[in-house]
Order: sequence, then structure tokens, then C-alpha cells
Amino acid sequence: MSSEAHAHAEETLALREQFDTAEQQKDASTLGMWIFLITEIMFFGGMFAAYTIYRSAYPTVFAVASSSLNVTIGAINTCVLLLSSFTMVMAVRAGQMGKRNMIIIFLILTLIFGCIFLGVKAYEWNEKYVEHHMPGQAAFHLEGTPLQGPAKIFFSLYFAMTGLHALHMVVGVGILLTLIVQTRAKKFSAEYFTPIDISGLYWHFVDVIWIFLFPLLYLIDRHLPK
Repeated sequence: MSSEAHAHAEETLALREQFDTAEQQKDASTLGMWIFLITEIMFFGGMFAAYTIYRSAYPTVFAVASSSLNVTIGAINTCVLLLSSFTMVMAVRAGQMGKRNMIIIFLILTLIFGCIFLGVKAYEWNEKYVEHHMPGQAAFHLEGTPLQGPAKIFFSLYFAMTGLHALHMVVGVGILLTLIVQTRAKKFSAEYFTPIDISGLYWHFVDVIWIFLFPLLYLIDRHLPK
């Protein structure tokens, strides 16, 4: 079988019966992912709005609470996610070129970075627990402010926003594992790599959310005037 005939056979095999062409199938898949991401933006948008309102109401308390976060850990995780975005881009590029071994390598690297992020985040949450900064703790106390109620609001938003983000990361890790298994099973080629492409969109979305969370939670008004 010639290379062109082989490519056509792979493309036909991947085509679902509700679509006329592979291009139509890819467009529909991409549109579906973008619609899903828009709903996720609205979901996170509500939390960002709540954060903005409460930060405007209690700027000093939120600044003290923000200063209690470990900015070094936050910066490390930011770098880790940026690296994971790069390896995800390279996985998509390898898919475009039909290089299955390179797809697997870059997907595994992305998976490793994602797991590192989750591990570091778990360490940070444990740090907040030890410092009695979890809102549900009976011994909750934030040094530097007598207003413990607003401080609890900050940490409630912190755990809700970073927790929801971490949940999306866990989902992303599951997607990466699935893609690795499918790639090893030779499900993808230069003619059909749509699942890798749209999974890349999801992964970049999760990374972008963190790019907003990091400055909002860790950096704004971090250093209070003496």
C-alpha cells in the first residue's frame, strides 16, 4: 500500500459516521472544546468577581493574608506550568508530524510537570494547615490583623480557587494518561491527532487560569507600608 493510500485509510478509520470529512470532524471537536472552555471561564469568573469584591472591601486584611502565602512556592509552580505548556505545544507539533515516539515523550514530560505542580500545591496546603490558616480550623488565626473574619474569607477564596484549579489539573493528568495509552496503541497519525490538539487547548486554559491566580493571590499589595 502506498503512503497516500495508507494515510487515507487512517483518516477514514478515525472518521466518525456523523461527519462527512475529517476536517469537519476536527472543526466540530475544536468548537466543542472552545464552548466548554467558555463555560469554565464563566465558572472561574464568578470566583474572580467574589475575590475582587471582598478584596475591595477588606484591602488591608487581604494584603496581610496575601503576604502570608509562600511566594517562592507560587513562583516555582508558575514556572512548572509554563514548562508544561511548552511540552504540550511540542506534543501537538509531534502529532502534526506523525511522530508517535515524540508525542509520547512530550506527553510524559507534560504529565511529570503536572504531577510536580500538584505535589508542590499539596505541600503548600499542608503548610497552611500547620500555620492554622485553614478557615475550618478551630485554631484559625492570622497574625497582623485583628479582623479574623475577613481573613477567613481570603483563605476560603484561596482554597476554593486553587482547589478548583487543582481539580482541573487532576482531570488534565487523566487526559494525558489516556493520550499516552492511545498513542502507544497507534491511534494517532499526521492525518488524525485531533484529541491531542483539543487536549492541548484544555491544558493551556488551565495554565492561563493559574497565571491570573498567582498575582491575585500572592503578589498584589504583598508588601505593606510601614
